[in-house]
Amino acid sequence: MSVPVQTPPIVVAALYKFVTLNDFEALREPLRQTMLDNDVKGTLLLAKEGINGTVAGSREGIDGLLAWLTADPRLADIDHKESYCDETPFYRTKVKLKKEIVTLGVPDIDPNDTVGTYVEPENWNDIIADPEVLVIDTRNDYEVAIGSFERAIDPKTTTFREFPEYVREHYDPEKHKKVAMFCTGGIRCEKASSFMLKEGFEEVYHLKGGVLNYLEKVPEEQSLWKGECFVFDNRVTVRHDLSKGEFEQCHACRMPISAEDMQSSAYEPGISCPHCIDSLPEKTRAAARERQRQIDLAKQRGEPHPLGRDTRLMKKA
Repeated sequence: MSVPVQTPPIVVAALYKFVTLNDFEALREPLRQTMLDNDVKGTLLLAKEGINGTVAGSREGIDGLLAWLTADPRLADIDHKESYCDETPFYRTKVKLKKEIVTLGVPDIDPNDTVGTYVEPENWNDIIADPEVLVIDTRNDYEVAIGSFERAIDPKTTTFREFPEYVREHYDPEKHKKVAMFCTGGIRCEKASSFMLKEGFEEVYHLKGGVLNYLEKVPEEQSLWKGECFVFDNRVTVRHDLSKGEFEQCHACRMPISAEDMQSSAYEPGISCPHCIDSLPEKTRAAARERQRQIDLAKQRGEPHPLGRDTRLMKKA
């Protein structure tokens, strides 16, 4: 009897670094070609302030991309975290030029200049267990709804741009002396901590490497994390062991949906879910229905088709 051949898992690498890249526009095509040469898919963002993104490929492919990146002295210590899945979570290779690699919308916030105190995952529990520490989840509301840390405050923001206004309206540097923040991979907190220090907050801490680093480093029996963690690829969420979680995604609005959501009469694959059933006009829904038809045809033909939100549809909504 023949032994089934084991297919090596796909490596998913989330990476970023805040560093001044005055030539970021010139880096776009060489970086994209390196991704193509190594059969690495996903999206990387380049801006004057640095690089950010999540990509996936074989072990050799990811190593090849990292070798190219770290050959640049400015990116030699680029932050990156890895997890694994059985199927590629991306279908295309993209390198985009941006004003910011994570959009806060506040001028002169530079983590290369001012940043909070990094907290290693092994020390995070002690920080957030301190009753004098204000613990803020800097992620979007739909991410917080799926999972978060004990005692963490949900700002109920829908985009990171709303975070500065939220802080200014709710917190006072004179009263809130100690603040600890976290996000998925650590990048938001780089900017959030820099912003809060410039607002006058004295002690600002943030989880190094974000939730994904915590889940990797802290044993589940010692964990203060509750629920699953939303990730920005086709896995949708991951469990504490970083395996694919239980949530799926509405391909009309990109919101995570539970098994219960999928039992709702508002759920139609690729077209609507309880989160967007009342917000999509019929014209937009018709476009979503046609897009889903194309996805189904692509699957029948064995051709890849990008899943997730169609931004053209969302602009019409």
